[in-house]
Amino acid sequence: MQNPLLGVFFHWLGGLFSASFYVPYKRIKGWSWEIFWLTGGIFSWLICPWLFAWVQTQQLFEVLSTTSFSVLQQCFLWGLGWGFGGLTFGLAVRYMGISSGMAIVLGLTTVLGTLGPPVFDGTIGKVLATPSGQFAVLGTFLTLLGVILVARATAEKNRSLGTQSEDAIDMKKGLIIALFSGVMSSCFAFGIAAGKPIRELTLAAGTDHLWQGLPVLCVVLAGGLTTNALWCAWLIHKNRSVAEFTGHTQQQNQRLASDRVLKNYLLAALGGSFWYFQFFFYTMGESHMGDYEFSSWTIHMASIIIFSTLWGLALMEWKGANRKSRLLLLLGISLLVLSTILIGVGNSLQ
Repeated sequence: MQNPLLGVFFHWLGGLFSASFYVPYKRIKGWSWEIFWLTGGIFSWLICPWLFAWVQTQQLFEVLSTTSFSVLQQCFLWGLGWGFGGLTFGLAVRYMGISSGMAIVLGLTTVLGTLGPPVFDGTIGKVLATPSGQFAVLGTFLTLLGVILVARATAEKNRSLGTQSEDAIDMKKGLIIALFSGVMSSCFAFGIAAGKPIRELTLAAGTDHLWQGLPVLCVVLAGGLTTNALWCAWLIHKNRSVAEFTGHTQQQNQRLASDRVLKNYLLAALGGSFWYFQFFFYTMGESHMGDYEFSSWTIHMASIIIFSTLWGLALMEWKGANRKSRLLLLLGISLLVLSTILIGVGNSLQ
C-alpha cells in the first residue's frame, strides 16, 4: 500500500545518510583522497548494493538475467554518466565559487533529474494536468529556490568570516564545468527510471514492493563504480599512492601503525556504507510515491541539503557568521522542508 508521506520520511532518512557519509572519511589519517574514496566506494557501489539486494529480494540473479540487455545497458550507462557529474562537482565550486557553482550544479540536477524522466518518456503533459503533478512541479521549483538561497547564505557566511577566496574563480571555465556537472549528476534519476522493467520483474518474482528498487541500484551503481574506479586508478598511478593501502605513507621511511591502517579501512567501510544507504532509503521512499515517483529526486536533493546544513551547524561551521547569512540560510532551509512536504501531500491526492 502506497503512503507518500511515509515515502517523504524515507527520503529524509536517505538525505541524512548522504549528508553524513563524509564524517567517517574526515577521521581517516595517512591516506590520500583516491585511496579512501576507492576503498569506501567498493562498499558504496559494489558490496552493499549486491548484499542488500540479495538479502531483501527474491531471485535476484534470475531477475537480472532475464532483464533485456537494452535495459541493463541503459541503467549502466546512466550510472556511468552520473559518475562524471559527481567527480566534477568540486571543480565547479572551485572555479565559480560556492554561491554560483553550488546553485547551478544542484539546481540543474534537481530540475533535470525530476522533470527530465517524464519529459523523456512523454508523460509530462499528463503530469501537468493533475493536481498531484502540479504539486510535484511546484515543489521542484521551490527546491530550486531553496538551493539558491542556501548557496547564497553559504557564500555570505564565508565572506563574513573571511574564508571565501576569490583567487581561483574563473567564471567562464566554471560555468562550463558546472553545466556539465549538473547535467551528468541528474543521470542517476534517469538510470532509476530506466530500471522500471527490473522493478516489475522483481515484483513478479515475489519481492515486497518496498524493496523493488534494490536490484536497479546494483546495475546503476556498477556504472558509477566504473567511472570512479578509473579516475581513482589514474590518480593512484599519477601520485604513486598505491602503497598506502598497506600502510606506507608518501613520506620516506614512514609507515602507519597496523591499528591505524585497520581503523582507516573500518572508517572507509562505514562512510561507504552510509553513502549507499542514501539510495537504499531512496528506493524505499520511491516505492511509496505512486504514479509520480519521479518527484522522489527533488525530495532526495532537498533532504541532502537540509541535513548537510544541519551537520554544518552542529560542527560549528556557522559560528560567528553574520545575521544576513543566517537569515538567508533559515529561509532556504524552510523552503526546502516545505517543498518536500508539499510534494508528499500532492502525491497523497492521487
